[in-house]
Amino acid sequence: LGVTCLDYLAQYAQNKFWVKPNQEQAFLYGNNVSRAGLGRITESTMRHQGVVVLNMADVPLGFGVTARSTLECRKLESGQIVLFHEADIGEFVRKEEQLI
Repeated sequence: LGVTCLDYLAQYAQNKFWVKPNQEQAFLYGNNVSRAGLGRITESTMRHQGVVVLNMADVPLGFGVTARSTLECRKLESGQIVLFHEADIGEFVRKEEQLI
């Protein structure tokens, strides 16, 4: 899957992950998201589950895989990773020469 289908997948995704504004840019540069950047997460999301990543304004940013379940996220310290980066809308800019 590529990020071109992201708008359609975001509408129907069962699991969603919202990133706080202070972590948006870091995610768009290909970094994982720590607990400090977690805005919201769909209830009962399991560990290692694929999710659509959105900003707090519900704009789709990319795909990721949860490093922790919803329940585990509530108990973590702020520096621990909760989402592994898979793909994002910034990849077209970063890899423009390879795609053409």
